[in-house]
Amino acid sequence: MDFHSPYFLGYLIGIIQLLGIIAAVHAVLTVRTAQGSIAWALSLVFIPFLTLIPYLVFGRSSFDAYIKARREANQEMHVAIADLNWRPWVQEALTAKRSDSYASLRAMPQLGRMPCLANNQVRLLINGAATFEAIFAAIKQARKIILVQFFIIHDDKIGRALQALLFEKAAEGVEIYVLYDKVGSHGLPNHYGDRLSEAGVHVRAFATRRGGLNRFQVNFRNHRKIVVVDGITGFIGGHNVGDEYLGGNPRLSPWRDTHVEISGPVIACLQESFAEDWFWASRQLPPLVLPDRYADEGMLCQVLASGPADPQETCSLFFVEAIHAASRRVWITSPYFIPDEAVFAALRLAVLRGVDVRILIPSRPDHRIVYAASSLFAFEAVRAGVRMFRYLPGFLHQKVVLIDDEISAIGSANMDNRSFRLNFEIMLLTVDNAFTQEVEAMLSEDFSRAREITAEDSRDTHRLQKLGMRVARLISPIL
Repeated sequence: MDFHSPYFLGYLIGIIQLLGIIAAVHAVLTVRTAQGSIAWALSLVFIPFLTLIPYLVFGRSSFDAYIKARREANQEMHVAIADLNWRPWVQEALTAKRSDSYASLRAMPQLGRMPCLANNQVRLLINGAATFEAIFAAIKQARKIILVQFFIIHDDKIGRALQALLFEKAAEGVEIYVLYDKVGSHGLPNHYGDRLSEAGVHVRAFATRRGGLNRFQVNFRNHRKIVVVDGITGFIGGHNVGDEYLGGNPRLSPWRDTHVEISGPVIACLQESFAEDWFWASRQLPPLVLPDRYADEGMLCQVLASGPADPQETCSLFFVEAIHAASRRVWITSPYFIPDEAVFAALRLAVLRGVDVRILIPSRPDHRIVYAASSLFAFEAVRAGVRMFRYLPGFLHQKVVLIDDEISAIGSANMDNRSFRLNFEIMLLTVDNAFTQEVEAMLSEDFSRAREITAEDSRDTHRLQKLGMRVARLISPIL
């Protein structure tokens, strides 16, 4: 065949255009959201030369195969875990106490795969220094088992400090399991995990490309951050393991983030979430341990673990349910503000009910396309009556939801399509007046260091910038 022939070029263009149309039809039939379907379909029809390969990597073409495989792995894991007589919430003493505030979240008992449990203690950890100091202190006290899971682990100062501490505990005979996301930790050199393995630490990368149909799949990511020590102390939140989370990146410093330290029956749920992900990575269960007894008092907590293998869009529905439950206040902080139609409608309705709706987002971008899309959504939210703020001192990465006077949620989920439908996320829902007051004080301080976005900001934005924002918004469902 003459590759220089004009006929060959014409055939090639025709084949690519045909493949683009076929892929566009596939996107319309399989992509979950209308926005995502439109974004993919239009780009595949009009610019297939640029979007066919990205669709193969990021599109729905290999999603279904992955979801099926993941659900099968989850079923295997649940069968295996049932044999351990593991779940502690069959004990009446650990069931949730009556709470009118929790009752306002009417869908939560069914939405969350794990129950709301009583008698937990939760400590707020503000920013990286407090978070890693607490995590390292707990690891130093470990006697049996350490479970460590992060979306990102860097081979930098804090990453090597964690590695050195795990070396010490492994030498003491503590059993250690480390799980990181293959995409999030793409820069982690092989020798980091190899050295841990040589020291006796069990190390796995969470990857979503098992099987032939999934070999191009990089769109699903495990965004969870979990540490559990001896089945007694646990941690979740927004921090990953990297120097930037301690202010090491001058462009984004000071980094603003939030984690929580947890003890009590809900730690069993953290372990089960970790076990589910570890089972996918290794087809084996890590050891799961429970203390001999729990405290007689404490707050209600529920772990909400969400992901693309769920039968429903758990994370998005959580935000909708939480916003609908509010009667007085909804305060949310998120580094990315790209709500879907349901979440945005819930925010509008809350404003119309007279609820104080405030959302805090960054003033500095870490991803410019996402930042541009977030800016356009922020302008629309202001027009709908939502009070939008930009955090000024540094990059805002915390994920916190505050509802009225007793309900808060802290974890890894952002307000964007990736967290709603593509990432594995985890949030800790707490129902407690005293703890909510601590969260309120923390957020009040954050809002005091922010600038409120006004309608004038939208009018003062250059038309060319607005055009860029609208293009970013068009592709936001597939970011």
